[in-house]
Amino acid sequence: MDALRRMLKNRQNGLKFAGIPSFCTANGLVIEACLKQALRFDDCVLIEATANQVNQYGGYTGMKPADFRDFVYRIADQVGFDRDRIILGGDHLGPLTWQKEPESSAMAKSVELVKLFVSAGFKKIHLDTSMRVADDSREEPLTDETIARRGAILYKACEEAYQELLAKNPREERPAFIIGSEVPIPGGAQEAEDSISVTKPEAVEHTLQAYREQFEKQGIHDAFHNIIGIVVQPGVEFGDEDIFHYNRENALKLTTYMKTHPEIVLEGHSTDYQSPEGLRWMVEDGIAILKVGPALTFSLREGLFALSMMEKLLIPEEKQAHFIEVLEEVMLKDPANWQKHYHGTKKELKLKRAYSFSDRCRYYFAQPEITDAIEKLFANLSSVKIPLSMLRQYMPQQYLKVRDGILSTDPKDLAEDCVVHLVEDYNYATKLNYMIGDVFYR
Repeated sequence: MDALRRMLKNRQNGLKFAGIPSFCTANGLVIEACLKQALRFDDCVLIEATANQVNQYGGYTGMKPADFRDFVYRIADQVGFDRDRIILGGDHLGPLTWQKEPESSAMAKSVELVKLFVSAGFKKIHLDTSMRVADDSREEPLTDETIARRGAILYKACEEAYQELLAKNPREERPAFIIGSEVPIPGGAQEAEDSISVTKPEAVEHTLQAYREQFEKQGIHDAFHNIIGIVVQPGVEFGDEDIFHYNRENALKLTTYMKTHPEIVLEGHSTDYQSPEGLRWMVEDGIAILKVGPALTFSLREGLFALSMMEKLLIPEEKQAHFIEVLEEVMLKDPANWQKHYHGTKKELKLKRAYSFSDRCRYYFAQPEITDAIEKLFANLSSVKIPLSMLRQYMPQQYLKVRDGILSTDPKDLAEDCVVHLVEDYNYATKLNYMIGDVFYR
């Protein structure tokens, strides 16, 4: 039994804290940090790519599904992490990047997309057809029937790709599927907290029923044996400066209703920046798949900024990497990935480019100017001794580990440990008897 279905089975057997974090990132340093931390546990790691990051045309990372798989596997080999313990996921697979095209071409490209993900060995497939395409009405929302009809087409395509894999390897594990979409606000929440509406139980039931009917119409009779989860909005979100925390009372109707469907779990998106306790409550309440993305690169950016601050004190100005300044220059030169999402005065925009929780700077980390600046920053700080007292000032969490001989002062290790600190929140939420806090980091 694969790890995702085993997690579902454990919950059905009464293990209410059985869950799994979904690390949605294409950043090599972040993936490396997640895998290094996972070496502490005899457990699997779920790493996901979205359709705009990775697709048949390369996405904004320049990688096709097989490329992303190989990218993750190379990192795993470097850190000594077993490839068999990696679950690769495809998120929001559907017409996401082809919404300006009519259904015929958008869905044809979506079919090709999901087949490539399955053929490349991705085992968690989120089918998301909740977005309008060019010939859909702009005045009315998409019906559940339309969403489900398109989703069933994609499921059938995935099954065809899986059967091709099965013909080559009779032991090939079948993908597990997620349906539904919480329809996040583009760029993060911009409204007051009471505008973050929890998914209503009847909406979930309508979605499930629509999929059952569409599967039957297309002659697919066993799909719900392979659908393990549904994406919902449990009331968590974040904006540039705001975090909307999980409220168990607000989500009670949804989580209580889902107990009548023990065959599936809830998947929560935008769980970034939730407290460890909030994440644990979500898992206990049945939101067993916790998706996190921007918070991972936000944590890495925090570490890189802290290293940059120390570099300014330890390295002659003419030799410095100037990572903070280079990042700002690159984002100003190519504003496409932040301009529609950040609003305000010139000063406010500058602050958001660097510090927004939405973390639009993650779209620039693979650009040569940024990777060169990071490498130079690491090289500069590897050539000097970082005073422990200075480390305490700029990286207090990492200071504790260095002080006690748990962590080296290698700048790459220090930056990655900022990601590890976040990953620990998700370990606390999804692993039984796990204790979190700096005093327990051993």
